[in-house]
Amino acid sequence: MGMFKSGDIVKVLIPNVVNTGYDYRLNAPAELGTFVECRVMNRAYVGVVYGVGDSGLPEDKIKSVVRVLDSGLSISDLQWIKRMSDWTLMTPGAVLKLILNIPDAFSPPRMEQLYSFNFDTNAKMTASRQSVMDAFSSNDNEAMSVNDIVNIAHVSNAVVRTMIKNETLVPADSRAIENENRFIYEYRDMGNVVLNDEQSVAAGEIGTAISNGGFSVFLLDGITGSGKTQVYFDSALRAYNAGKSVLLMMPEIALTAQFMSRFESRFGAPPVVWHSNLTAARRRDIWRGVLRGEIRVVVGTRSALFLPWQDLGLIVVDEEHDTSYKQEDMGNYHARDMAILRASIAGFPVVLASATPSAETLENVANGKYRGLKLSSRFGGATLPKIETIDLRENRPESYSKQADDEAVDVMGALSAPMCDAIRETLNNHQQVMLFINRRGFAPIVQCKKCGWTATCDECSVGMTYHKRIGKLLCHMCGRTEPMPDKCPNCGGDVSTRGVGIEKIQEEISARFPGARTALVSSDTIASRQSLERIVSRMESGEIDIVIGTQILAKGHHFPNLTLVGVVDADMGLFGTDFRAAEHTFQQLFQVAGRAGRGAFPGRVLLQTYQPEHPVLNAICAGNRDEFMKTDMENRRAAKMPPYGQLIAVVVEGERENVLQKYCADLAAVAPNIAGGRIMGPVPAQIYQVRNWYRMRFLISGDVRAKLQPIVATWISRVKQPANIRVKIDVNPVNFM
Repeated sequence: MGMFKSGDIVKVLIPNVVNTGYDYRLNAPAELGTFVECRVMNRAYVGVVYGVGDSGLPEDKIKSVVRVLDSGLSISDLQWIKRMSDWTLMTPGAVLKLILNIPDAFSPPRMEQLYSFNFDTNAKMTASRQSVMDAFSSNDNEAMSVNDIVNIAHVSNAVVRTMIKNETLVPADSRAIENENRFIYEYRDMGNVVLNDEQSVAAGEIGTAISNGGFSVFLLDGITGSGKTQVYFDSALRAYNAGKSVLLMMPEIALTAQFMSRFESRFGAPPVVWHSNLTAARRRDIWRGVLRGEIRVVVGTRSALFLPWQDLGLIVVDEEHDTSYKQEDMGNYHARDMAILRASIAGFPVVLASATPSAETLENVANGKYRGLKLSSRFGGATLPKIETIDLRENRPESYSKQADDEAVDVMGALSAPMCDAIRETLNNHQQVMLFINRRGFAPIVQCKKCGWTATCDECSVGMTYHKRIGKLLCHMCGRTEPMPDKCPNCGGDVSTRGVGIEKIQEEISARFPGARTALVSSDTIASRQSLERIVSRMESGEIDIVIGTQILAKGHHFPNLTLVGVVDADMGLFGTDFRAAEHTFQQLFQVAGRAGRGAFPGRVLLQTYQPEHPVLNAICAGNRDEFMKTDMENRRAAKMPPYGQLIAVVVEGERENVLQKYCADLAAVAPNIAGGRIMGPVPAQIYQVRNWYRMRFLISGDVRAKLQPIVATWISRVKQPANIRVKIDVNPVNFM
């Protein structure tokens, strides 16, 4: 069935979310997987031959394809599209859209007016203009079209027009960019890295799997600074030298200038980098280079998995635990899991690397599905920092004085005396401080200020949050409600909803340490990789004394003079409204701790908490990840949460609250009984209103072996979906907001 002749009727899959394939007549021979141009409702598409035509329409009603192209996807790619669709409940067309996401990949390059950034400008640099400058530097100052600038810098057309008028942007040669060979490099081992014994053993095992061929998954498990990168570079070189293609996948934020230079010094040429902020011309050239098999090594974010790879021989997923591998807006998939699925179908090895692997990965190592490779020594003799807790029950945060309307007022602070003493001592030693706030993704928790009790759901072992709308505590997993207690049920102390923001901490620092130079880092304040790199270089050159921020700081930067990390509120993550809260908190705090004491001076990490005896905090202080994971896994096993159960979230969004409520009630009325599982909800989503759309969620849980996807698909299809209602299905959700 692989080869079709001219005149045959075939099913063509179109890159479009509602599509499962349309019938067309071929006007030239084609194989399964061949790209074809066709028209749907008078719109041109490039689709892929997906099988034998099966619509049963009369032959004279079936249109011909416009033309058959001379490239395509392999049979294993088609199997991957099908299996990914079955798993994520995205349509096969939606999966294909992730691959065929370059609209003009098969047309000649478009002639557009391009612009260059005038770095000699004397125009005032506003925040928007800075974003435009960052867009150019992230693309090696390549000339860009107006569309590119708007899409990459996230600025309006008006900003771009003003910059053209004041000559901050100047016209460039429109043809300079037509150069399809500019990303084709030859790589070789420069021989400047000698692996230690531990690294050699790990690299040898992966190397054997590469030369033997076939599917396998390795976990490269080593603390921050143990040299995981050089091991997977070694593996990448082996696969490349064997004539295979290699994908090195990493979180967006880890694509640092530091990493690029390490790559180039080991491989003798720069990496081809793929991420969301490339110009249209770059995207086109790289996509076509990969399709032709001329680009065989790419370093990229999760979307690089969907490049039209030829003969993939290795995928490395660095920081495999990172939640940014989970895609949540164009369909829901987990890039790590889809990479493993792809490798299992095509038959090649995958390397997962992390200092704090996810629970799912560790469970797969424990049951023998994946092979664990340990790296335990830290490079260059740097020691791991000393980690201690500060008990907020005994060291209550003190008030500080701030100016308001020309008079000093006392304000309740968030920093305890021992934390302030440690900051003062560090600044006196001319060393740097990082204050970490575990804020994003966690709703404020309900906690007693006296004994540390927190409101948690008995059935789901997650935190409950106070919802003003219903005036009660709500569990976002199962929908259980409880009255908000006036006093702590444990000790009779005062109960409060706690949460602290980075701006408030900066205000407190300015009041307590008036001379200290501070910087704020969160995904709200950091617009691009370039703006993060600027903060990094200001940290490295000693222009910042105290950096305050969220988990964006936890990623692999190396600050030799950073010796104190203070975690303002360690409890905030432990009692989050999601069963992975403790795991994510452990990962973040472990990563943050890895930032301290990487230079000549030993580091220390201080965690402020109302529950210093909590097993997660004990495990962090002891640096004992395995002990922590054991405790966390026991809790999950009892609650039948992943990896000991499956979850599927169904989020329903509507512009009109009454239509949304009625649709959810109709779904609830026809909810099936699931053997070994249940459908919980509907409950208001944790963020109930987003841009005037209201949001409700169902959560379907089941046994590890239960086949939940077909049950969910059938259930949703039983109720007619009203206009202005969106349904999003998320298999194994990471985000519970």
